[in-house]
Amino acid sequence: MILAGGLSSRMAATASQFGAPDAVTSAQIARGGKTMVGVDPAGRPLISYLTWNAASAGYAQVVLLLGGRNAALREYIEERSAAGEFPGIRWTFATQPVPEGRSKPLGTADALDHALRAVPEWSGHAFTVCNGDNLYSPRAFRLMAECEAPHALIDYDRSALRFDEERIRSFAVLVKDAAGYLQEIIEKPGEAGLARAREASGRVGVSMNIFRFSYDAILPVLRSLPLHPVRGEKELPAAVEALLRADPHAVRALPLAEHVPDLTGVHDIGVLRDYLARVPGGSAAS
Repeated sequence: MILAGGLSSRMAATASQFGAPDAVTSAQIARGGKTMVGVDPAGRPLISYLTWNAASAGYAQVVLLLGGRNAALREYIEERSAAGEFPGIRWTFATQPVPEGRSKPLGTADALDHALRAVPEWSGHAFTVCNGDNLYSPRAFRLMAECEAPHALIDYDRSALRFDEERIRSFAVLVKDAAGYLQEIIEKPGEAGLARAREASGRVGVSMNIFRFSYDAILPVLRSLPLHPVRGEKELPAAVEALLRADPHAVRALPLAEHVPDLTGVHDIGVLRDYLARVPGGSAAS
């Protein structure tokens, strides 16, 4: 399950402020936000690489959750699939609407709710869900697929991420028990949150928003989740917290030490293109 229904507001804002790397990229951002930005010389978008990494880990069906600006991405996927670019992958498309009276969708938990409605046949199974603007490796996808727990997330080693310190400080950190079960996700942690998340070895784990859920267990949680009192959205970390309130051992934290390339603002485009030029196939595990 790839969530790609955002409005790409930060990409658009940074492109307006700093300019796109070139005219082609500028046109791609105008057409479909970051989902249509070409990240290699052939002009393939990040989701192409993300899908290849999932396929190499054994996934055979991808549900792509889109928003109002993403029609171009669906057209691209359908055209490239017909041309044989994604062998072995069966695509399903879902859309997250913008409710009447709002200017943007209701958040990632609401996005997942709409995506799950497109695949009722997944009932009785577990699945992986991730962001469409992070390049997770085959190793990360494999950890999710092979996990025997119904719910899990990747527990990334903070020190292995190659972002600047300011961005890393903004990532949610993970508090676990001695057996590796998630106890808490601390958003925007600060020094006190970092101290709580720091393990005896000094390691700090962070969430990069890739989760494994049981379809039947997470669906009622998503639908009953209240709006955040300040942001007015339903977010996946809040759904994870609801699982933990019901069962402190509901979610496994699977440790992994590797970088996760990101495509948020216009400044990330060149960084990601350089990374893909150095790492064949776009796998952090390569």
